[in-house]
Amino acid sequence: MRATTIHAPYDMRVEDVPDPVVRRPADAVVRVLRACVCGSDLWAYRGESARQPGQRIGHEFLGVVEETGSEVNTIRRGDLVVAPFVWSDGVCDYCREGLHTSCEHGGFWGSVGSDGGQGEAVCVPFADGTLVQLPKEAASDDHLLASLLTLSDVLGTGHHAALGAGARPGVTVAVVGDGAVGLCAVLAAKRLGAERIIALGRHQGRTDIARRFGATDVVAERGEAAVEAVRALTRGQGAHSVVEAVGTEQSMSTAVNITRDGGAIGFVGVPHGSGTGLDLGVMFDRNIALRGGVAPVRAYIPELLPDVLAGRVDASPVFDLTVGLEGVPDGYKAMDERTALKVLVTN
Repeated sequence: MRATTIHAPYDMRVEDVPDPVVRRPADAVVRVLRACVCGSDLWAYRGESARQPGQRIGHEFLGVVEETGSEVNTIRRGDLVVAPFVWSDGVCDYCREGLHTSCEHGGFWGSVGSDGGQGEAVCVPFADGTLVQLPKEAASDDHLLASLLTLSDVLGTGHHAALGAGARPGVTVAVVGDGAVGLCAVLAAKRLGAERIIALGRHQGRTDIARRFGATDVVAERGEAAVEAVRALTRGQGAHSVVEAVGTEQSMSTAVNITRDGGAIGFVGVPHGSGTGLDLGVMFDRNIALRGGVAPVRAYIPELLPDVLAGRVDASPVFDLTVGLEGVPDGYKAMDERTALKVLVTN
């Protein structure tokens, strides 16, 4: 089959690789219909996250089950399924507590020895615990497939961030970051009933999506100017709930400084850079809570799926460039150069 591999910084290839097969009784093989490129994939692309030459890549996909192992009970051949970005057994203590990203037997797509989502097919470990069934008729609806694909990562991650920030009816939410996850956090905050949502971003195409998703205000400034702008919008107090969806020292510092006393920050930006931007003394004095981390999207899919199927939640506008599998390297280049927000891959 064909699959995307990474060989060095900026060296992405689509190559022939062995077809995936059921290796263990709990495995399933899924033929990929839709995949995408994540902003976090760019750290490997730029050489800021180590990869072995020829390693697979991609962690967001949905598709059709082609084969199952003898111990797979809830997933059947022909099922349309979505895969969260981490596989998990569904039965360990962490999975039972809803923290599938800490599963004792879990792992990330594209890790050494595993398939990546940006290919024609994937071997899925622990298929019963990992995969979520979707209505088969959705396979013929391109728009719905794109919306459902966001359940694999960005929609659930935005939801995780909004929950960590304490988004709820009546509060003001501020979102630092105008990437796909930040935009999905806007959508999640709206779904959770936030009264006011302030999106921090400088790219009009992206902030237009933020407004479409429910943002009531946009702040284009950065650094101290952004802090002043948010405080001007909130009677000098800051936002009750702040999402940090970038992962840099500056973005975390901004998040802390725009949080209202007694408020909370939900952080989901993959940390990178020289420091954390955290001043624990300030957070202590102002009673600011910090929650977040790797989003256990498998726990959120059952809650979010009905709204996606009904069209009440639609994150598909984050996809602004579509490529076939052979065009994935060009998709990485477009996202790296910020000419694309998020790339959808069709098979």
